Amino acid sequence: MAEQSREGAPVVVLGVCGGIAAYKAVELCRLLSDAGCYVAPVLTEAATRFIAPLTFSALAAEPAQLSLYGEQHPSPHTRLGQMADLVVIAPATQNFLARLASGQVDDLLTATVAATRAQLIVAPAMHTEMWEQASTQAAIALLKSRGVLVVDPEAGRLAGGDTGFGRLAEPAVIATAALSQLHLRNGGTRDLEGCSVLITAGGTREAIDPVRYLSNRSSGKQGYALADAAVARGATVTLITAARLALSPLTRAATTVIEVESAAEMAEAVYSAAPSADVVVMAAAIADYRPVAIATKKMTKDLGVPALQLEETEDVLAGVVARRRAGQVIVGFAAETHDVLNRGNAKLKRKGCDLLVVNDVAQPEVGFDHETNAVTILGSDGLTTTVDLSSKAIVAHSVFDRVTRLQSTSVRERTLSD
Repeated sequence: MAEQSREGAPVVVLGVCGGIAAYKAVELCRLLSDAGCYVAPVLTEAATRFIAPLTFSALAAEPAQLSLYGEQHPSPHTRLGQMADLVVIAPATQNFLARLASGQVDDLLTATVAATRAQLIVAPAMHTEMWEQASTQAAIALLKSRGVLVVDPEAGRLAGGDTGFGRLAEPAVIATAALSQLHLRNGGTRDLEGCSVLITAGGTREAIDPVRYLSNRSSGKQGYALADAAVARGATVTLITAARLALSPLTRAATTVIEVESAAEMAEAVYSAAPSADVVVMAAAIADYRPVAIATKKMTKDLGVPALQLEETEDVLAGVVARRRAGQVIVGFAAETHDVLNRGNAKLKRKGCDLLVVNDVAQPEVGFDHETNAVTILGSDGLTTTVDLSSKAIVAHSVFDRVTRLQSTSVRERTLSD
């Protein structure tokens, strides 16, 4: 069991139902714990057939609870319900959704939901046929009408070797939805209310021929976490993405998404959207080089090794800075592998942006294609913020903490000048 005090930590009751996707709830538990949450696991009896309670007890802030009639507390469901800031059910089975929608209270998990006023998030997981049943969809619609946040399942591999829609959303997607809710419900302010934020994400692809391209290791996960954080703080968000990731339900409903492929397409989209944005966050890994010529047909080995001639792409961050309007905050990102801070400070000065978020992607679990990141946020005002290895959601909120600080300073300066 993780040594953690409830004091100051948001309490998340993590409910786990009996389905093959229960193993993914272990990673969700870890992500929430790493984000500073006090996680209290509650497993249904069926869940214990798929995953051992001890696994959750070792990762969470307190031992996993299984029974409505346990000995640890005379009324465990009211204790859990009253202390919860958020209740997350992942995976939520068809059976659980039906019982929840009908108001049944017949085990510790349903009793805890009945005994709480906290926001409820459910992440369904089941076979495609079960998900598409009219009764399941009716239960989902009813729960949504009651204010339950549903993290929709995804398409992918299912139990028994089948493939289809109904796979549990990735733990990072569920964790992001949870952290966004906690930001609002536990002291987080909508300090970006009325603010227009443009965010770029993912690594661009530069075509070589109809089937090949040059790219980089960027997954887009940090950019998507930034979009989630901006929405949670009240911003109107435009996401220009070269990645194809799932947005959380909260963000999907409140975000304009523009999909691009190449650096040229990214530049065109950014220059079109940036003039109306109050904040521009350039988190995308835009290719520095592209082929001078793109083959119209697939290159084949019988033609020999192709001579690939490259040219530089446009520096989109520098272009945004050159076109900036008064009061606009511009944030750049820099992935480095050596001499990180010196290179970062030089790039901050050269690019002319307000903030530069730099990370050392040569370090384990940092940056590209990981769920975690560790960054240093450099400011043109001389202020430096270090964010140790943590979830990308925490990094995202740290970036916007600096953005809102700059906005507040700008407002004070304009007030004094007036």
